[in-house]
Amino acid sequence: MMVRRTWMQYDAVCSGKVAVRFFVGLHKNEVVNEELWNEGRTYGDIQLMPFVDYYSLILWKTIAICIYGTNVLSAKYVMKTDDDAFVRVDEILLSLRQVNISHGLLYGRINSDSQPHRDPYNKWYITSEEWPEESYSPWAHGLGYIVSQDIAKEIYRRHKRGELKVFKLEDVAMGIWINEMKKEGFDLTYQNDGRILVEGCEDGYVVAHYQEPRQMMCLWDKFQKTK
Repeated sequence: MMVRRTWMQYDAVCSGKVAVRFFVGLHKNEVVNEELWNEGRTYGDIQLMPFVDYYSLILWKTIAICIYGTNVLSAKYVMKTDDDAFVRVDEILLSLRQVNISHGLLYGRINSDSQPHRDPYNKWYITSEEWPEESYSPWAHGLGYIVSQDIAKEIYRRHKRGELKVFKLEDVAMGIWINEMKKEGFDLTYQNDGRILVEGCEDGYVVAHYQEPRQMMCLWDKFQKTK
């Protein structure tokens, strides 16, 4: 609700230029599922996924976002973000205009030299069987990244053919898929933006992560006062 009351109130969202949807998995409790269904009918912005919501299944939401963004909405760009992130929609649109690349684009906080976590107690633990290489392909942090329409369409095409590598870290998986496209001749651009903040908020941000509802309202009030 706080996302709806704050950054979903940007003019570009209200006018329909930007579409925002919540991709939500099912709950083990049927009462919760019924509430989700009713909320979706009320607001028209929830896409219910046909599986119980677990962190390890976020990958399938990412694929669904690509399908929805290209097959249902035919969007020029598709962005994946988290529901505890505050998105400066105005600044994101301005940045995309300045970058001026509509094909082969991965825009976000790019990590070009990261290694798999081998500690089994780590949230992002990856076994050598899951990823035997010492480092990952370039990827963008999952709190907020954007791909151009052609990349999203290609992901959908490869998904239908069963050609996507299933990898439980969805943002790294996106980087792996895009790197495979690059190997096959796709002309790709990795656009890094350090204003996408992995944690917290500071001046000049375009996406701020780990924002509680009250913090979102404070950020929105601040934006309203500086318009």
